Amino acid sequence: MSAVDQTWDDGLIARRASDRAVYEDPGAGGGAPPGPGGYPPVGGGYPGPLRERLAALRELLGLSATRLDPDDLAEAGRVLDEAAARRRLSARHTVVAIAGATGSGKSTLINALAGVPISESGLRRPTTAAPIACAWSEGAAGLLDRLAIPGRLRRRPLAGGAGDEALQGLVLVDLPDHDSALTAHRDQVDRILGLVDAVIWVVDPEKYADAALHERYLRPLAGHAEVTFVVLNQVDRLPGDAAHQVLDDLRRLLDEDGVALGEHGEPGATVLALSALTGEGVTELREMLGAFVQARTAAERRLSADVDAAAARLQPVYVGEGRPGLGERSQEDFGARLAVAVGATAAGEAAEREWRRNASRACGTPWLRLWRWYERLRTPAAARGGEPGEAEPPEEEPTARQRVEQAVRVVAEEAAHGLPAPWAQAVREAAVRGARDLPEALDELAARERESRGGGRPPRPAWWPVAVLVQASMTLLQIFGALWLVGQITGLVEPGLTRPVLVMLGGIVGGPLVEWACAAAARGPARRYGNDTERRLREAAASCGRARVLDPIAAELMRYREVREQYATVSGRRPTGG
Repeated sequence: MSAVDQTWDDGLIARRASDRAVYEDPGAGGGAPPGPGGYPPVGGGYPGPLRERLAALRELLGLSATRLDPDDLAEAGRVLDEAAARRRLSARHTVVAIAGATGSGKSTLINALAGVPISESGLRRPTTAAPIACAWSEGAAGLLDRLAIPGRLRRRPLAGGAGDEALQGLVLVDLPDHDSALTAHRDQVDRILGLVDAVIWVVDPEKYADAALHERYLRPLAGHAEVTFVVLNQVDRLPGDAAHQVLDDLRRLLDEDGVALGEHGEPGATVLALSALTGEGVTELREMLGAFVQARTAAERRLSADVDAAAARLQPVYVGEGRPGLGERSQEDFGARLAVAVGATAAGEAAEREWRRNASRACGTPWLRLWRWYERLRTPAAARGGEPGEAEPPEEEPTARQRVEQAVRVVAEEAAHGLPAPWAQAVREAAVRGARDLPEALDELAARERESRGGGRPPRPAWWPVAVLVQASMTLLQIFGALWLVGQITGLVEPGLTRPVLVMLGGIVGGPLVEWACAAAARGPARRYGNDTERRLREAAASCGRARVLDPIAAELMRYREVREQYATVSGRRPTGG
């Protein structure tokens, strides 16, 4: 197998059954072998729809590993890795990050929720230099290890009260400021936001419309609205109805960002106003967090939103325009172009001429055949340019090769039309690989056809022996009449010119008439013989082109249809176009 074949034939379909068996093992152990593309099997601990989408995403990446740029698949691969990692950890805990800008009051809010100083708050900026975690119950060590939060930065809330019961399973993480001047702080925020189950964005009346917050975080994460809380803090600083006005403007900005708001029982982001310093609204937030945590669906919602985002990023490389494919008309046109390149029409015409020439030789008058023989002897071969009726010389190889290449380019473009760029390129490359030796193969077909015609005479119709016998009789009449006249001249027979002359004239006139009648009768069989020769060569050329070019193209199109079905499952939509 060539290097190109090794690159493109990843053997995925042959491994499909064994890979699926590994995937369907719902165990949470970390020793499961990787699946296609090196991605771990995931989904065993998730509900049906999410499990199916993760399975389809894993299958999709495996099918696409040799067709797409690894950079295009990197984010989807990360989602699979994180899904597998999250599944192995505690399903009883919900990890919620508290994020915000400098001075928004994040640390004050987490201290208010915990009832004990968890995170340092004050005027020094930035106050939070490293993520600090607060877990309301045991068993969250694995989750915190995944977040790379050291033991010295892990806290427990103040025990006691009904509120603590409602928050059992909650893990709050106080993040550094997302607008910190230190790059390391922003990197910490970005890393942890990609790992937590939900996030509480804390904004204040001064920075709630900050472009950095909306353009870098809220807008890109609009699809994660169901696991997003947006808290307007420090409302105690706003007089009168100003808090409601700021809150309404915040909702407007979120709507412009594409963040769905959870109003009137609809799923979406939770938006509320509070004051962590005075405690106003903190109880309401605690109750919302309690219901959110006890539902135990945050990890699934977060992962489902991640899959949605990955599907949206992959759409340009999986969804094209229209319905790509190779119709019967395109296949027929390709076969017709190959027939022209191989000279099928010329071969059929040559076969027809050969049939008629053989008929002329068999049924023609001997005197005409002698004359033609004499003409061939007298005329040099170079001046003759070949025997009359011979097949046209085959086209030079460059011309035939160019026609074949053009036919391959046309059919590849027709098959790739409507496909996304990577898959269109895959179709073109499959066609080019298959057509590498196609001109030589077509030349061999044409050569075998010429040899088959030169190695034996065309089949003769049933009337041919009778025509030969009649022509021989005409020749005998001419000879008999001539001998009769000679006998009269020499006195061997009694004189009388009328009868021998009539006999000779009958032979002389009858010979060409028989030859003309045979030529007329040979037209139909000769045409059928030529058409049959052309048809055989056309079919052989089409079969060769189908095996070398059309079948590889069809295999690529089938693979694309398969990945489109998998992508439809990942995105939650049925395919409607390319």
